[in-house]
Amino acid sequence: MTSYFLQAFIYLVAAVIAVPLAKRFGLGSVLGYLIAGVVIGPVIGLVGDETWVIQHFAEFGVVMMLFVVGLELEPKMLWAMRHRLMGLGGLQVFLSAAAVMAIALYVDVQWSIALTIGLIFALSSTAIVLQTFNEKGLSRTDGGRNAFSVLLFQDIAVIPMLAFIPLLALPELVDKAQQAATQVAEHHDEMSLVAGLPPWAYAIVIVAAIASLVVGGHYLSRPLFRFVAASGLREIFTATALMLVIGIAALMSLVGLSPALGTFLAGVVLANSEFRHELESNIEPFKGLLLGLFFITVGAGIDFGILWQDFGLIIGLTLGIILLKVLVLLLLSLVFKIRQSDRWLFALSLAQAGEFGFVLLSFTVQNHVLPVELAQQLSLVVALSMMLTPGLFILFERVIEPKYRTSSAEREADQIDERGSVIIAGVGRFGQVVNRLLSANGIKTVVLDHQISQVDMLRSINVKSYFGDATRPDLLHTAGIDEAALLVVAMDNREGAVELVKYVKHSYPKVKILARAFDRGHAYLLRDAGADFIQKETLLSALELGADAMKCLGFHPFHVEQQKNTFKRIEKRSSDMLYRAWKDDSNGERFDNNYRKLFIELEETIKAAMTRDRTDKHAMSDRGWTPPPKGYDELLDGDEPLPLTPPEDQIKP
Repeated sequence: MTSYFLQAFIYLVAAVIAVPLAKRFGLGSVLGYLIAGVVIGPVIGLVGDETWVIQHFAEFGVVMMLFVVGLELEPKMLWAMRHRLMGLGGLQVFLSAAAVMAIALYVDVQWSIALTIGLIFALSSTAIVLQTFNEKGLSRTDGGRNAFSVLLFQDIAVIPMLAFIPLLALPELVDKAQQAATQVAEHHDEMSLVAGLPPWAYAIVIVAAIASLVVGGHYLSRPLFRFVAASGLREIFTATALMLVIGIAALMSLVGLSPALGTFLAGVVLANSEFRHELESNIEPFKGLLLGLFFITVGAGIDFGILWQDFGLIIGLTLGIILLKVLVLLLLSLVFKIRQSDRWLFALSLAQAGEFGFVLLSFTVQNHVLPVELAQQLSLVVALSMMLTPGLFILFERVIEPKYRTSSAEREADQIDERGSVIIAGVGRFGQVVNRLLSANGIKTVVLDHQISQVDMLRSINVKSYFGDATRPDLLHTAGIDEAALLVVAMDNREGAVELVKYVKHSYPKVKILARAFDRGHAYLLRDAGADFIQKETLLSALELGADAMKCLGFHPFHVEQQKNTFKRIEKRSSDMLYRAWKDDSNGERFDNNYRKLFIELEETIKAAMTRDRTDKHAMSDRGWTPPPKGYDELLDGDEPLPLTPPEDQIKP
């Protein structure tokens, strides 16, 4: 027992130290686990042969991961993504696998082994890529969205691969395994429901198992979850989720199918369940821990003797796989019209092999498809390609993206052939709404944006816009700033927006400037630069949501509108005082103690105003509302349902 505690402690210490450090340096958690395994295994030698035993247990993390993947594959989402998912993702897997297989066949590798290697290297690392996208803010780029579609298809494609790979088993490997397992079989009988059955009976059992899984998951899971949820005990719900996953894995094993296949199907069946998020949150910690343990065992099992023995071959294979996948992905980016730097982001982000490669390699060895020696070499290639992934992202950020940014900046601005009374600088999510409202009311606008992709997108939906940097004086002159009545500043660049306001107010003082502020501090900077009207981008939407929350809690719409207007009025009135406190500070620290004191006083003022009775002093904005019915205050304290609208007989025409 003591040895198990010590081994568990070593694995956990390695993970606790290596993973946070890896994430801090931008390497990702998967590489952190792999590095931890390498350190405690081949480097220090704290763990040894027991890693292969632990890996069989840790592989259950892969089963859980596929269950969670299935939960996230809601049919409506898959249908909406069908073109990119099947077209881009399907072609990537097919072309990558075919290219690797063709090269393997060229060097006289047996066709079944070549096909297996092709399938393994067609996959990319979902964990590393998505995590890096989130950390670097690349998820919403065109390249990031297309990469996500490919990764999603790859995750789905793992399922048929797990079902297909056992059919490629090599007879000589099967014979050796059977001879080696003869003595073990005498002392241990593997439980099976299909052992010795004729093929037709085996097929019936398989169909019955899958049918029971689908039907049971659809009709029996909800009553079970409702029964468990009624107990109010979170640990019982967690036990139920684990019971479900383990039970399905056991059923699939009893009928000779892959446990991962069964849990994936169960996840898809439960994707529309109201308990989906609860299931996912309960499984997630176990999945993450077991997957981490799996990757540590992979790192610990790497044989550096093989690396040094075949150093040139393994490094060559690693770089060759990355280069080959980059070429395939660049070709697909041309076909699917992924432009500019997004094309390189798409290609470089998916160029590595993935964590499922370790899963498939372990699976191929278990099913006698690949020799152990070859699987160890390929594991090194997969691990090294993943370790090089952060370098590919650095290459994109520091070399490729700046070139496209420079070429965009050097590209001549569009020829502006019309004038408008309003110039809008920046048409992102904020500027587009402003432009739509003004255009719908017949107001002529001139729209400028420095992002080519944004301008192209607007033109594709018949919104006339021009490429150009609005901070350039010559472009502003061409756009007609000297004749314009208003300039709307909705740029994503905070500093650029402030500089633009400062320049226009100095050079064209008659032009009114309306600016979008990201927050209170940015609003003060814009006001200091000379903006005539400033709107904090989240203030009004947050007030509307807060008002809706009050209505849902039973407050009368008249009272809610009244309180909302009070909040807005006090906020606007106090902004001058807070701005002066911010501006008068001479120490350079804009939000000093005096400012904080004034802000706290503002909050107290708002609270006091909210509790004041204003029934006899309605503002002009309140007079279009019908007051609450008599006795409404008593309803707030009672148990009766609260009417959200006044009775029909009290509605004034």
